[in-house]
Amino acid sequence: MRITEIKVLPVDGDDKLKAYVTIKLDDCFVVRDMKVIKGNTGYFVAMPAKKMKDGTYRDLVHPLDRPTRQKLEELVLDEYNRIQQEDVPRTPLSAV
Repeated sequence: MRITEIKVLPVDGDDKLKAYVTIKLDDCFVVRDMKVIKGNTGYFVAMPAKKMKDGTYRDLVHPLDRPTRQKLEELVLDEYNRIQQEDVPRTPLSAV
């Protein structure tokens, strides 16, 4: 399975949340609501998650092994950095 499309929507108004991401796998499966987050040690990609009754969050989809997660994160962050260099207009967080 390969990532065939990555869409990055940069957002303004949050210190940590930098963008929402949608990926397409093999041109036939879409994963929405991934997030680019600025953490204490750099940027990372957070998977779509659901808030549970106890207040914790559980990933709805996620890679099952470290190499897959690293490759996914590398591709998404490369695209995020590419559009940052192009100075793509940011969407206000209130509009998302």
